Amino acid sequence: MNKPDYPLEGLRVLDLSRVLAGPYVGRMLCDLGAEVVKIEPPEGDVTRNWGKVVAGLSGYYTQQNVGKHDICIDLRKPGGPALVKQLAAKADVLIENFRPGVMAQYGLSYDALAAANSRLIMLSISGFGQSGPESQRPAYASVLHAESGIVARQAATDGTPPVDPRVSIADMNAALHGTVGVLSALHLRQRTGLGQHIDIGMLDTMIATDDYAHMALDGVPNPHGIVNDVWEVVGGHIVVSGDFRWVWRQLNELCGLADPTPAGAPLKEKIATRRKAVAQYLRSFGQRSALYAALDKANLAWGNVLSSEQAMQSETLAARESLVEIDDRDGGKRRVVRSPYRFSAAQSGVRGLAPHRGEHNREVMQRWLGLAADEIAALIGNGVLLSDERA
Repeated sequence: MNKPDYPLEGLRVLDLSRVLAGPYVGRMLCDLGAEVVKIEPPEGDVTRNWGKVVAGLSGYYTQQNVGKHDICIDLRKPGGPALVKQLAAKADVLIENFRPGVMAQYGLSYDALAAANSRLIMLSISGFGQSGPESQRPAYASVLHAESGIVARQAATDGTPPVDPRVSIADMNAALHGTVGVLSALHLRQRTGLGQHIDIGMLDTMIATDDYAHMALDGVPNPHGIVNDVWEVVGGHIVVSGDFRWVWRQLNELCGLADPTPAGAPLKEKIATRRKAVAQYLRSFGQRSALYAALDKANLAWGNVLSSEQAMQSETLAARESLVEIDDRDGGKRRVVRSPYRFSAAQSGVRGLAPHRGEHNREVMQRWLGLAADEIAALIGNGVLLSDERA
C-alpha cells in the first residue's frame, strides 16, 4: 500500500521572511508538503545566532526553517530584484514580513509580481497592517503584546508590575492566521484561477484571537473573568482550572471539604476563608498521586506546572511522536518539534534538514528557472547569489 500524499504536495512557496511570524508560516506549509525556498539576505536571518549552534545552525533557526531549501540573494545588487521576480513567476505563494513599502522599493510589490504571475498569492505580515496611520512603525511581538492590552491585563490580574510574556504570542498568532489566509486563498484560486495579496496585521490578529476582547468592547474594567488558580502542593505547583466558586463547590460536595466560614460572615471574608481551606486541603496530600485522585473525584481539570524541559519529557508527546530527531549536520542528532497536524489519510511532518545560507542556490536556479551553469556562475560572480562556506 502506497503512503498517503502530503496535502500541499506540488505547491511552490518563496519565503522572504525573517525571524518568526513569516518563517513559521513557511515551516507549516513545508511540513504539509509544499516546496519552500527561503530567500535570505547577505547578512542571513538574525535567528541563526539564537540558541545552541551546531554546525552553524542555531536551535531557533532550525525550528522555524527545517525542511526548507535556501538561496541567498542580495537585493541591493543589480539583478537581485529581477531574480526574485523570476522566481515569483514560478511560485504559488510568496511570504514576506518587511515593513510595508519595502518590497515596492525593490520593484517587488504585489501588483508588479502579479503582472507576471496572476495566480500568485502573496502574504504580507506586519505589525500594524499595510495601510493606516501606524503602518510604518517597527513592530516585534513585545510591542503588540503591550499595545493589544494583554500585558496590562495580566499585571492587573496578578497585582504585579507589567511584564512581557516569555513567548512570542503576537508572532505565532500572525503566523497561524496568515497560514489560514494562504490556504483560503489557494482554495479560492481553484475557482477563480487568480491569486491575491493577503494583508495580515499583528495587532489585528492579537485582538481577533483575544477571548477577553468582548469585555473591553462592553466597557467591563479589568481584571474580570475566570482566573485559573495555581496552588502550591506536594512536589511543586498545580493549576486547577475553573472559577474558584466551581472549584469550591466540587471539593465541598464531592470530596467532603467542610466549609469553615463563620455564620453571617461577609462575602470577602467567606471567599478568603474558603480559599485558605482549599489551599490547606490541597497541601494535605503526601503524594501527588493521591492528590490527582482527589481532583479527579471532584471532576476538576488540573495540570502540573512544569518547566519547558520537563514538558518535553511528556509521555503524550512521546506517544504522538511530536518531537522528532534530525541530522544536526555535525555527526549527531538534534530534536525539533513536529507540526501538530495528524491526518487520517495524508502525511505531514519534518521533510528535511535545516539549510545553510545559500545552500540550494544552484539547485533552485536550475530546477525553477532552468539556468545553465555559466548563468549561475555569473550571478555568483556578480554578488547576486551568495552562500556560506558550509553550503
